[in-house]
Amino acid sequence: MRFDMHCHTKEGSVDAKISLKEYVFFLKKLGYDGMLLTDHNSYKAYRWYLKNKDDQTFQNFTILKGIEYDTCDGGHMLIVMPENVRMPILELRGLPVRLLIEIVHAFHGILGPAHPTGEKYMSITNCKYYRRHPEILQEFDFMEIYNSCITPEENKAAALLAQQYDLPGIAGSDSHKTDCVGLAYTDFDRHIRSESDLIEYMTQEQPALCCGGSHYPGSNRDHLGAAYDFMLRLFYLYNRASGFFRRSRREIEIEELLALSDNLMQRIQEVQLFKLLQQQFRSRGRRKRVQRQFQYHREINAAHCLTNRSANSGLE
Repeated sequence: MRFDMHCHTKEGSVDAKISLKEYVFFLKKLGYDGMLLTDHNSYKAYRWYLKNKDDQTFQNFTILKGIEYDTCDGGHMLIVMPENVRMPILELRGLPVRLLIEIVHAFHGILGPAHPTGEKYMSITNCKYYRRHPEILQEFDFMEIYNSCITPEENKAAALLAQQYDLPGIAGSDSHKTDCVGLAYTDFDRHIRSESDLIEYMTQEQPALCCGGSHYPGSNRDHLGAAYDFMLRLFYLYNRASGFFRRSRREIEIEELLALSDNLMQRIQEVQLFKLLQQQFRSRGRRKRVQRQFQYHREINAAHCLTNRSANSGLE
């Protein structure tokens, strides 16, 4: 099956100029079997698709729900969650990449850096966190090794990086406009019909992926030249401000996720991660509630360990 694994639509991304129906029409015409919908910090296009999935355009074509998430310190991340998992926090940009990894994995999703060797602020290797902690790449499930909107040299560097960290590589057009659709492909050697199918495939020992594409010459970088650096700086400021104004909603969602998942609580027991989590809460009351949650969780775990040791002693 042939997929485009990085797709933007005007139903979900403010900077996209192509509708989901148009996107699917062109991909089907080019012989594609499916697409991963990865709008910026939004599932709006996928929700629109669910309301209109009986449209003839969408027949015999697989549309998977993904998202391109803007972290506050690690660039853009492509994320896929199981189809039965609802994650409103992924529509609230601004989480640190280290905490994002734990949240996604705690709920059995997968993630990987988009255009990892591309522009500053948007790509993980051009962010401060990676320069301080390059080992973070070991925590990802895949890497985008071909993106039609960055240079061939940057794509080669991404492929080498994925090889170094033994990560499966995918390719996506990163299309925002009609003339970029279908410029990248990822071929799977089995049927992928759902997000769970994709997650299972990508997390197996050695997924047999074939991917590639061609460079898109109409990107903003090609058109704007020197002005592009200024635009990137504006984007960085916009992203930071947007993340700041969503902080209160993120706090609520994090607190709810902690209440829902013992797995997430367990993952964040490590001291540095717990400190990072605490930094996400501006409200002193929420910080104290979370501290109590973790204290209760530790006490429960300690009680279970004691019970298990007593039971094992009795057997001996």
